[in-house]
Amino acid sequence: MAAKLTSAFNRADDPRVQPAYTVAEAAHYVRMPEVTLRSWVSGRLYPVSGQQRTPVIHLDDLRGQYLSFINLVEAHVLAAIRRRHGVKLPKVRRALDYVRREFHVERPLIDQAFQTDGLDLFVERYGQMINASRQGQQAMKEIISVYLQRIERDTRGLPIKLYPFTRDTESDVAPKSDPRLVVMSPTVSFGRPVIAGTGIPVSAIYERYKAGDSVADLARDFRLETSAVEEAIRCEAA
Repeated sequence: MAAKLTSAFNRADDPRVQPAYTVAEAAHYVRMPEVTLRSWVSGRLYPVSGQQRTPVIHLDDLRGQYLSFINLVEAHVLAAIRRRHGVKLPKVRRALDYVRREFHVERPLIDQAFQTDGLDLFVERYGQMINASRQGQQAMKEIISVYLQRIERDTRGLPIKLYPFTRDTESDVAPKSDPRLVVMSPTVSFGRPVIAGTGIPVSAIYERYKAGDSVADLARDFRLETSAVEEAIRCEAA
């Protein structure tokens, strides 16, 4: 699996690794503070020691400015860890390095193997590092699993779609009830969120809503269920 992943993502024409999102945009889509995501992708300088921590997510953009779709998926998975325990970057990095060594994968957060045995290994290792009980580790696994289930893969096991959350993801309760009405794919609308199955950009719906159109009017004009219009508004207004 590792060789296939590396080979696929080294292709210059693969839209999944093309620069696509600013840090601010990506933080908005994965519903997390911009400053946190920025520290994940650029590292963090500790003023007292003067040490520079390496990034947890390595950008596919050689200029280090934009996130790719794959980077966005990695941030989506890491956000699951932050929700419950907060992010201690050195500990997360060591746990991921451990999974890389054990499974011989370059990017464990988006590797299909991480969704099965790799997740158990990561949770156990990370749980030990933060002194989490078995019960706490199980809760951690359940939350991360909810996030992983919102990633759709192609026939090679590579991420091709992400169904972002449109509701609160900061509480202790895993947001299992979020519908899959909004989807992001690097092959549709330049990776921006659209209404699933239609290709209608959620931004188009939201702009008209801000201009004063009602949900009922938008549903009629776009030929959508009101629930889809409401999800589009939630996605953009978050």
